[in-house]
Amino acid sequence: MNIKRAKEEIRNTIAAYLARDEYGAYAIPAIRQRPVLLIGPPGIGKTQIMEQISQECRIGLVAYTITHHTRQSAIGLPYITEKVYDGVRMSVTEYTMSEIVASIYDKIEATGLREGILFIDEINCVSETLAPTMLQFLQAKTFGSHKIPEGWIIVAAGNPPEYNKSVRDFDVVTLDRIKMIEVEADYSVWKEYAESVNIHPAITAYLNVKQENFCRIETTVDGKRFATPRGWEDLSRLIEVYERLNMKADRDVVVQYIQHPAIAKDFANYLELYYKYENDYRVDEIVSGVIREGVCDKLAKAPFDERLSVVSLLLVRLNGGFRAAVDMEDRLERLQAIFAEMKPLVPAADGKTAEAASCVAAGGAEMEEMLVNAKPAAGAGRGIDRSISWRGTGIYTSALEHLESLAAGAAAERKYKQEAGLLSRGEDHISRDVEKVLEETVQSLKADHLQEEGPVWQRIQEIFERENVAYEAHFENCARMLEHVFDFLEAAFGTGQELVIFVTSLNTGFYSVHFLQQYECERYFRYNKTLLFDAEERDILSRIPKRNA
Repeated sequence: MNIKRAKEEIRNTIAAYLARDEYGAYAIPAIRQRPVLLIGPPGIGKTQIMEQISQECRIGLVAYTITHHTRQSAIGLPYITEKVYDGVRMSVTEYTMSEIVASIYDKIEATGLREGILFIDEINCVSETLAPTMLQFLQAKTFGSHKIPEGWIIVAAGNPPEYNKSVRDFDVVTLDRIKMIEVEADYSVWKEYAESVNIHPAITAYLNVKQENFCRIETTVDGKRFATPRGWEDLSRLIEVYERLNMKADRDVVVQYIQHPAIAKDFANYLELYYKYENDYRVDEIVSGVIREGVCDKLAKAPFDERLSVVSLLLVRLNGGFRAAVDMEDRLERLQAIFAEMKPLVPAADGKTAEAASCVAAGGAEMEEMLVNAKPAAGAGRGIDRSISWRGTGIYTSALEHLESLAAGAAAERKYKQEAGLLSRGEDHISRDVEKVLEETVQSLKADHLQEEGPVWQRIQEIFERENVAYEAHFENCARMLEHVFDFLEAAFGTGQELVIFVTSLNTGFYSVHFLQQYECERYFRYNKTLLFDAEERDILSRIPKRNA
């Protein structure tokens, strides 16, 4: 199966293993919770999906590459102790706790997560001295005399023997105690992932044309030559930074990541062309609405891979905007939830309770009406409720103090999730943006010496409105960019296959799909219905055997 299906299966396994019965015990006892064993080529994302699963399931993750360990670090060091057997004091050998098991308890202690995943990589490449320990680990869920804590699920990974000469075969007894999942490289699945993590567009454009170079591992007389998904992703990050630093990723740089000389040379040549197309076809002008007849004619007569590259460049510009829109919307929703926690004050016991209470009630009702009526019409049109409700009763001496507390709580939550490994880079960035807005609000209130409910809520509404207006402006700009790209593609290709490729890409992109669920683009829906239906019909007809005349 592909890595996406494997991830889904592991998530389902975790859900089943952590399900509890009516008495609070695990529905599947630990002895029946088979360790999961992932077997597949190197670099296809086996380790990465474990990080994603732990973040999505909100459980701990302890990961080890077992080939980096000796028998002593895996099962512990021996020491002499004394015990009494049948009235006789005897010297016996015991072991210190396994470093791996101790790491699980350290994780629990640091994060409070009592359930998680113990991930052991390269498990079938252990040394001769560790092999029996690994078999015991898979069969009995122990390292030496120390059991894996209850609630921690074992997932292991390894490479098939054709990729690693150190691979050891497991015997039937061991295989009969594990849950085996064989994983293979699948470009269509990786392409979805590539868009979600913003893989450099030159790489996806290149691999769209030459998918055979996505994952290739060969043994030649000169040694191993390979290109892996991990290599492409790491190269992508380097190219992005090189571009910011005005540095060039040439063939000598590419081959450091794509260790297949022929593929590295081919991609390096393509990367140069990619930058050339970006300038020659004036992509920035196209998305801003400037369409030149000469550019359209030149592209219409260009080779197919060149036309595909330009379509990819346009999609990159659009997806960058769509992604930013999704992030801005997420940030707004988080701010909305935090601001909604602001509550009227409980008056201090200073002899003026009744009078203060009436003021709070009046202020609360006034501010609630103001905030509810502040919902932007554009947001409402896309089904996004931007109102902030006035809630309940709090215990703070001032509204400013309450807001400071909420800001500190948001920062503490991000720090905890970061330390627990529950925060992706994208979520971390959004959380930091939210903290920045909260801190700006607090500092603005302090600068103007505002502490009471009415003025504080007025300032909150102003800042929230400013953020929402920025989101609406960005959304509308993305809509204009999309319409401009449709204008250009129609001018250059009419309703040709390039438009089919463009619409298909919009259908499969996470951020474009999210955007188009909120923006009613007439041409997108029209072409999606006509062009893709015609393409599917032609494909079906081509598969039907023709009768002899």
